[in-house]
Formats: sequence, structure tokens, C-alpha cells
Amino acid sequence: PIQRTISANAQGQVYLTPDLARIMIGVHSQNSSVTAALEENNAKAQAVAEALIALGVDPKDVQTSSFSVYPQQVFSPTGEMTGEVTYMVDNTVNVTVRDVTKLGSMLDTVINTGANSINGIEFDVQNKEEALIAARKLAIENAKKQAGEIAEAAGVTLGQIVTVSVNNGSSPIPMYDKAMQGGSAVPISAGQIVISVDATITYEIQ
Repeated sequence: PIQRTISANAQGQVYLTPDLARIMIGVHSQNSSVTAALEENNAKAQAVAEALIALGVDPKDVQTSSFSVYPQQVFSPTGEMTGEVTYMVDNTVNVTVRDVTKLGSMLDTVINTGANSINGIEFDVQNKEEALIAARKLAIENAKKQAGEIAEAAGVTLGQIVTVSVNNGSSPIPMYDKAMQGGSAVPISAGQIVISVDATITYEIQ
């Protein structure tokens, strides 16, 4: 005999305030002399690293992600090659900031120190396990409620649960609000992180 079933899918979401930020900070230098370009870049990168440590960033949370040196042809205003070469040096580090309240002032400091490339800001939560448990429970409760509403609308009665599946979904999703700043600090707002879980429950129809 064909088994008659009802399935319901629902989502559970928990909102958290980020307590962690990851950011890429870069130093770009250029000079007609590769030695001069390297020396300038090294000096600025060292100054940026020292500024980060002075602001309380653990040295273990500063990791070089890329370093490159490459020549670039110089063109005249009319677009013709001049035969001259400019050497480009780029040094980028990944920085983990464990106090997001200091992020704006930290960026302001490193920019004034010599960083000229800031990108890839990502907010996260260090401990998401409790939030995942809460979101999972909420998703299952919502799926049960939805199944009950479907059964009532269809004029049938729910029987035993046949299957339950839970999907923790994707990585935490940032929910941004308006940027805030104090003094001359770079405006940064962490907003909220959404922990999302999907649940599907299938019931027998009595």
C-alpha cells in the first residue's frame, strides 16, 4: 500500500552580535628602482605590524597572505611606451581582530601608519555552538507547527514521524546596520550575524 505522508520544511534563525573580525590589510609601493620600492614597502609594512601589536593584536593573528614584486611599463600621455619601468611591490596580511569595538580606530591607525589597501572585512562569532543548538531546535519546532497547520487545512490527522532531516545551512550571514563612528575613526559597524538552520519533518497521515 502507498504510504500517505505530509512533509513540512521550516527554518530557525538566531541573531548574534559579532565578537570577531577578519580583515585584509595591504601596503602598496612603487618606484623606478626595485630596491627603493622594496625598502619603502618593508618599512611601511613593519610600521603597520608594530601599530597592530601596539593596539593589542596578537602577533599570531597577523598572517601574510600575499607578497609580490612586478614591473610595469610606463606609458606617455599619448599611450606610447616610454621604455621606462616602474616596480610595484604589494604586501598583504590577514588580521584577526578579537575586539571589534577597536576595529574602527585600528583601521584609522594603520592607514595613517602606511597601509593603503583595506578590504575583505568579515565579521564572525568565536563560539557558535550554543546558537546552532538553539537554531536547530527552533527549526524543528517551526517544522512541526507547519506540519500541524497543513494537516488541519487538509482535514487529516498526523501520525508518527517518519523522517527528520536537519541542515545547518551556510556560513553565518552578516546583517549590516548603519555605520557608526566616534571621533576620527574609520566608520565601521559589525551589525549582526545570523545563524540559520533548515529542518524537514515527514509525518504519516492517519
